[in-house]
Amino acid sequence: MDKIIVQSDDFDLTTEVALAKAGNSSIGAIVSFVGTVRDLQSKNLNTLTLEHYPGMTEKSLELIADKAKEKWELQSVTIIHRIGTLNLNDQIVLVITTSLNRQEAFDSCNFIMDFLKTDAPFWKKESTANNEEWVEARVKDEKQKNRWKS
Repeated sequence: MDKIIVQSDDFDLTTEVALAKAGNSSIGAIVSFVGTVRDLQSKNLNTLTLEHYPGMTEKSLELIADKAKEKWELQSVTIIHRIGTLNLNDQIVLVITTSLNRQEAFDSCNFIMDFLKTDAPFWKKESTANNEEWVEARVKDEKQKNRWKS
């Protein structure tokens, strides 16, 4: 069973992994990714604020999960993405994929993150003691996504 949620509340990895595998004895692999707030360019970041379009964002995440399920035989996909104002080291995103085999779980989790970074409609604003600025899309993220085109 898939779970796609955009929320302000934090999430618990252990709980979400247990939910992802509940009632399915055919799962042979569970892969998870947790993204956290970081000070990527040593800007003395205080907070990161994430905004989205309700409904549109969830639909985008569902489409990304569906693409992964077309490409790999997955038992379930979990995507939880937080919004609101977050502090350094706070959890931002959780992706869990379950499958019969480990390689499909690894590849699909990586695929989902690559597409989430480029295709999901989230806007990020970094705040420091002296400045606030919206974060631009990174060329590196687009290159990561393009490696899946084949």
